[in-house]
Amino acid sequence: MSRIHVMSDNLANKISAGEVVERCSSVLKELVENSIDAQSSDIKVELVNGGLNGICVTDNGIGMEHDDALLSFQRHATSKLTKEDDLFFIDTLGFRGEALPSIASVSEVDMTTCASKIGTHISIKGGKLVTDEKTDSRIGTKIEVKNLFFNTPARLKYLKSEQTELANCVAFIEKLALSYPKIKFTLLNNERVIVKTSGSGNLKKAIHEIYGLQISSKLIEVKASNDDYDIYGYICKPEILKSNRYHMTTIVNGRIVRNNELNKAINDAYYTYKPDIKFPIVVLNINTDPTLIDVNIHPTKQDIKLSKIQGLYDLIYNTLKDALYKNLLIPSALERITSTTDIIEKEELNKMIDEKITHEEEKAVSQTSFDFAIAEEEEKYNDDVVIENREIKKLKLKPIGSVLATYIIAQNEDGLYIIDQHAAHERVNYERFQKAMAESTIVTTPLLVPITIELSPTEFITVSKYVDFLKDMGIVLEEFGINTYIVKEHPTYFVKGYEEEGIRRVIDLVIAQGNKFDPLKFRENVTKQLACKMSIKANMQVSLEVMQRVLDDLVKCDNPYNCCHGRPTMIKFSTYDLERMFKRNMN
Repeated sequence: MSRIHVMSDNLANKISAGEVVERCSSVLKELVENSIDAQSSDIKVELVNGGLNGICVTDNGIGMEHDDALLSFQRHATSKLTKEDDLFFIDTLGFRGEALPSIASVSEVDMTTCASKIGTHISIKGGKLVTDEKTDSRIGTKIEVKNLFFNTPARLKYLKSEQTELANCVAFIEKLALSYPKIKFTLLNNERVIVKTSGSGNLKKAIHEIYGLQISSKLIEVKASNDDYDIYGYICKPEILKSNRYHMTTIVNGRIVRNNELNKAINDAYYTYKPDIKFPIVVLNINTDPTLIDVNIHPTKQDIKLSKIQGLYDLIYNTLKDALYKNLLIPSALERITSTTDIIEKEELNKMIDEKITHEEEKAVSQTSFDFAIAEEEEKYNDDVVIENREIKKLKLKPIGSVLATYIIAQNEDGLYIIDQHAAHERVNYERFQKAMAESTIVTTPLLVPITIELSPTEFITVSKYVDFLKDMGIVLEEFGINTYIVKEHPTYFVKGYEEEGIRRVIDLVIAQGNKFDPLKFRENVTKQLACKMSIKANMQVSLEVMQRVLDDLVKCDNPYNCCHGRPTMIKFSTYDLERMFKRNMN
């Protein structure tokens, strides 16, 4: 019995996307997704000149009988939908029945397929049937596409260079290999193997095969569920970061998707563990009832809508944040030197070379020692907070000097530590400010000399809206003449000597947000900026006593490994590392 049929006009109109084949990778995508839907366990892709001169996809799927093979090139012919209700239960990658007709209309297509003993060979050129014959063939399907856009020169001229087209094809196969670790993928370009996976079914192994050892050795497994969603995958420690979102792979019911809320949940979980301009390496599988997602909103079927998105956001955010908190340790110096450089990932193809994390902090030179501020009440820390964090909690670091008046050199029985004094102090202040602002009543202290803040009329109106909010933060504003406020007291968490600068910076942030004022975001921005500006700067000479107090406070932090902007606070040279560098240990 034929599996493929032509949809009714009513159903076809509801899902019609006007499929447009734009480039080599879009052809490859449709062909390979059809192979996956055909239950293939081994998919081979052969490209000629990045796909510009030929694309061939061979699989070992269930194949097609003769009638189904002919129908597959007819518009809106599919085996995946039969009635309108099926739209709510889509569990295949393709379903519209538009891909093959669209490809065949702008190229030469040669297909050999077999579902039983006798195979079928079909050739189509520019949408017209050229060959239809029986043939001997193994079970599965082989489709070859040549002369893409031969009859549409306007579209042909917009194809990119061979390297660009190849990079897009490689990127797509890499993502699919991560989505379907049970399938063996092989991609060749001009008979040279570019991607090859084993199809072992092990996701971590698939990540290793795609991204290499440096990344796979830094993975953290994550797994969680709620009433609507199950998530599973791997996240990479923030020791390795990328300059774009390419390595953030989200998969919903086996489909590679793009969704801003999912990306936001991932980035938010890495908050303060990385710089804002860097992105983590994540492979996250999300499984849910098909009725909770809508994939029929874009021709590529990669942009989707998710129901109960807030619940999914919370699940991803909490799971990833908890995993990072429990698994982060101080990176070894030798390890970090290699890990912050990019792994070799087909640089000549995709040009995705990530630079090392750059330091973009304000540098200031001071002739005097820093007046280190200590909170009036010492924080009490519970020794049983998190077992995995006890290593850092029990660290006893003794400073022995500094380098370039920027990096503290410290030691203990385990080796040598290099601490960025600004990043370390920033983390201490950041968490201190966070805790202070979380108090129901913020303690304030009078200023010996009141601070006068003169504003423009527009600025004054903006600030006036948030006077009560600022009061809750410990900054009490009183009107003092035309477009002027006076401040007579300040929060005790401000560092001594930086009270006026801190108050003016808070006011500036209020003005900057204007009508788009978000209380949570505002508090966070204030905390980060104050922590940065009120901390020891680079190129600032400090005493050993101050260094010791910074280190003692740092090891008490919830996250002592990164400043609030995501840069590392310290790097460790173990005794073994030192012995290796000086050839005392050759192992």
